[in-house]
Amino acid sequence: MPRTAPRQGDLPGRTPRDVVLLGSTGSIGTQALDVIASHPGRFRVRGLAAGGGHLERLADQTARWRPEVVALAAGTPSSLRQLLGARHPELAGEDYHPEILAGPQAATQLAGSFPRATVLNGITGGVGLEPTLAALRAGATLALANKESLVVGGALVRRAMVRPGQIVPVDSEHSAIAQSLAAGVHERGLTSPVVSGRSEVASLVLTASGGPFRGRTRASLAEVTPGEALAHPTWSMGPMVTVNSSTLVNKGLELIEAHLLFDLDPERILTVVHPQSVVHSMVTWRDGATIAQASPPDMRLPIALGLTWPERLAHVEDPLRWDAAQAWTFEPVDADTFPAIGLARHAVSASATHPAVLNAANEVLVDAFLGGRLPWLGIVDALTEVVEAHEGVADPTLEEILAVEDWARAHAREAAGRRREGRGA
Repeated sequence: MPRTAPRQGDLPGRTPRDVVLLGSTGSIGTQALDVIASHPGRFRVRGLAAGGGHLERLADQTARWRPEVVALAAGTPSSLRQLLGARHPELAGEDYHPEILAGPQAATQLAGSFPRATVLNGITGGVGLEPTLAALRAGATLALANKESLVVGGALVRRAMVRPGQIVPVDSEHSAIAQSLAAGVHERGLTSPVVSGRSEVASLVLTASGGPFRGRTRASLAEVTPGEALAHPTWSMGPMVTVNSSTLVNKGLELIEAHLLFDLDPERILTVVHPQSVVHSMVTWRDGATIAQASPPDMRLPIALGLTWPERLAHVEDPLRWDAAQAWTFEPVDADTFPAIGLARHAVSASATHPAVLNAANEVLVDAFLGGRLPWLGIVDALTEVVEAHEGVADPTLEEILAVEDWARAHAREAAGRRREGRGA
């Protein structure tokens, strides 16, 4: 692979940490680059991967960070090179020629190319599974923001790990749990946020903002629009994650992720609505103590920890203020209006492939909702139908998981079509 050009801001005498960003033009990727830019000399961007929907942004990132490899899921190497030349003519006089990978396997190829790097997987959706497996098998540290790959792959992901502590969670909730676990254990020198069989833990508590429809009844949600579902009160995220937050499907996926990351039974993983989004999650211990992690609702802190765990960078975000009155509130989840968490608990207990069905079908149904082909209430109604129709596979291979996803997408399209035509389930 070609050598990268020197980066502005590298500090002499200090070896920067190698980073590969998957999903670099999305919300997680752009915020990760903000963190990297604000800590010059601490990181070296070795690779960038993007879907191709924001090619100009990828060209600008490539010119700014000079990675050795750029991966593009949709598009051609020549299209990116032409755009680089047009937008950044200054590159013409420099000896910088990145390798450009293209096609559906480009991100997977990149993820397995730097075994000593930290690979931040910020890809959205189940398509992130194969890059996750590639990074783990190569021996890289995986900063995991793509919860879907763990939900879909489950045991495959855990079997792909070649050393303890190889996965560092980046979702704010799971980062909070990792931090709380590290603060509460009595063993000295623990550095891995992923624990197994922690007998002193009574329960994990996932906090949920409640999304834009907190407090609403099911009847009042029959005519909500995509614009309303995308108007999240506290977080700025991509459309898929934002709609998932409105249905609480995201919290169901996070429950499955927490079960797989921290080896705790799903029944001991609780969910509570916390509208302020300041307490990101908690751990309750067997003696009755609860340890919580609190910070402003900003992804830069868990992203930074994902890149440097267990070290903490300085000045990642402004800390909470304690010199003014404030209130934090906690409410139970309305399971009648938001049944997705219960559906996820059922899925993860049913079989190894039910979570993959849940995730793949949900992606189709959210797309149908955003495209005006399915009402908001139809998302979880149709999702329940598809999950309950699945028979399950006990110990699936990757090929079987991919086949199950195809089955789930086809059945989700059928379920959405019936609801669009007014025929229900």
